Amino acid sequence: MYIYTYQTKIGPITIHESNNKITKILINEKNSVNTEESNLTKQTIKEINEYLDHKRTDFTIPLDPQGTDHQIKVWNELKKIPYSETRTYKELATSLGNPNASRAIGSACGKNPIMIIVPCHRVIGTNGKLTGYAGGIGVKEKLIDLETKLGK
Repeated sequence: MYIYTYQTKIGPITIHESNNKITKILINEKNSVNTEESNLTKQTIKEINEYLDHKRTDFTIPLDPQGTDHQIKVWNELKKIPYSETRTYKELATSLGNPNASRAIGSACGKNPIMIIVPCHRVIGTNGKLTGYAGGIGVKEKLIDLETKLGK
């Protein structure tokens, strides 16, 4: 297992790798202890920095997020949200067949272990407002702004 924290323009990003797959990408994670870099953590931060520099809209990194069946379903649905677009929690709930499950969708988004690549930052409230983000609302706003400026 490898854990390494890199400094980026949006703050520290900690990348966890196990069995040649990324298991976590956390923004502004406190109490993270570095082990060492691997080729995959280096490739991951390279792609994230390209994304932050407006040079990448898709990622090629192998992922292995750990969660419940419901969480994994939601995280897979998040990956379908196109770059520079947003969805509401209700729209995600509807696309997963349960329009009344907005809170459950929000809970799964809040537990997303692979930030940026699994784009929970693209999910907003029904009223169009930005809601919770584990990396902080300011980071969520920066990521949406970054994508909106490049995507349109």
